[in-house]
Amino acid sequence: MPGGGFVRLPGGSVVVALTLPRPPAEGVVEGAIEGGNVRVLVHAVNRARALTRLRNLGMRAVYLRGNAQPPTPDEITAVLHHPDGLLWRCAPDRAAELWHPIRALLG
Repeated sequence: MPGGGFVRLPGGSVVVALTLPRPPAEGVVEGAIEGGNVRVLVHAVNRARALTRLRNLGMRAVYLRGNAQPPTPDEITAVLHHPDGLLWRCAPDRAAELWHPIRALLG
């Protein structure tokens, strides 16, 4: 199920959405499933910068190939309203789960 996509916003910036394997973590966010996949959203100036932001956080093997799973309007709204512009939640989406800041995933 890994995949991703992007949307270019009217102002020129982009929102990149990636479905990635969940990294092993010492602590698990309440309600999150250990293992499995996560959906990560990044708001950045361009696609390259979005991927660089993730790589700088330790996600070295992150690539965006194609645009098979672009962010939904709800995902775009969520990441644009977050001060860090980096969010995640378990994939596939569960209706009750809220978006988490990226530091909660990397703990």
